[in-house]
Amino acid sequence: MLEDLVRLRRARDTMDRDYAKPLDVPELARVALMSPGHFSRSFRAAYGETPYSYLMTRRIERAKALLRRGDLSVTEVCFEVGCTSLGSFSSRFTELVGESPSAYRARDHSGSAAVPACVAKVYSRPVRNGEAGGRPPSLS
Repeated sequence: MLEDLVRLRRARDTMDRDYAKPLDVPELARVALMSPGHFSRSFRAAYGETPYSYLMTRRIERAKALLRRGDLSVTEVCFEVGCTSLGSFSSRFTELVGESPSAYRARDHSGSAAVPACVAKVYSRPVRNGEAGGRPPSLS
């Protein structure tokens, strides 16, 4: 239903904008004007992943940018992006990126400095569902 998609998009936009805030399914369901159960089922049907998975992907995306900067510790980055458990953050980061946050932070990222942000975002986007290490999309 079109109205449900508009409401789901409102919740997804909230996750994109407020990823560092403590967001949970009941809160996001309120944004979408749905019950938590209906919201979770509808979100997964519309976007192919759970609201939690989507939110964690946003957080890991931002964490990658902060780690590339190199001026924050892994723990600081974890809390900066809205995660409350360093262990959960590190596990999810490793699952999506294919290496630990510490290893990612330690790697030389100077070669990507000249890449426009819109292109870097496509190539640095975390891959969901354990597909880390996959090839980035082609630009041709």
